[in-house]
Amino acid sequence: MGFTIGGIREIRSGTRRRGRSSDCTAVAEFTGLWGWDVVPGARAASGACSCGRTGCPAPGAHPLDFAPPVPAGATLGEVSRAWADFPGAAVMLPVGRAFDVIEVAEAAGRRALVRLERMGLPLGPVTATPEGRAHFFVAPGAAADLPRLLYRLGWDDPSALDLRGLGAGAHVTAPPSDRGGLGPVRWLRSPALDSASRLPAARLLLGTLAYVAHRSRARA
Repeated sequence: MGFTIGGIREIRSGTRRRGRSSDCTAVAEFTGLWGWDVVPGARAASGACSCGRTGCPAPGAHPLDFAPPVPAGATLGEVSRAWADFPGAAVMLPVGRAFDVIEVAEAAGRRALVRLERMGLPLGPVTATPEGRAHFFVAPGAAADLPRLLYRLGWDDPSALDLRGLGAGAHVTAPPSDRGGLGPVRWLRSPALDSASRLPAARLLLGTLAYVAHRSRARA
C-alpha cells in the first residue's frame, strides 16, 4: 500500500504547518493512506461543464481527459504539484483497480448499512451522491461477477433491484467534491486503515443489499 503511520502524521501535521488546500489534503490521503489512484475531474456551474465541450453528456461528473492521474503512493508534495495544474478540479477515483463499487439508491443503502453493521460483517467505505445514490466500496472484480452472484442468491434480474456494479473504466466522485453542480458527495462510512486496505468481497454484502433494495422498490 505504500503508507506508514509516520506518513499519516506527515500528511496531517504538514497540512497544518504549510496551509495546504483541503483538496490536496484529501487527494494525498487517498493516494498515501488508502493506496488509490486519483484523477482530476470536471466541475459544473449553471449546467456548463468545465471541460469546455459543447453538449457534454455528463457535466461536472467525469474525469478531465487531458489530466494525468495522480498515482497511488503519491505524497502530499507530489499531489500539490500535480493539482496546481488543475485548480478547483473535482476529485475522482478510478474504479476497477483498488476497488469496485456496488451502487444502490441512497435510502436503501442507508438501511442496508445499518443491517450490515449490526450483523458485524466487514465493510469498506460508503459514499452518498447528491443524485441520491449510495456507493459501497468492495474488492475488485465485483462488477463483472455481479450477475452470477445475484443469480446464485435467487435474483434473475439485477435491474429490477435498482442495484448495479461499477468496475473497470468507471469513475466515482470522492468526498468532498461537488458532483454535477448538484452538491458535494458525502461519506456514509469513511475510509479507515482496517477497511480501506482490505475491502470486503461483494458476496458478503450482496444478500443484504439486494434484499433491502428489493423491499425499498416494493414499498415505493
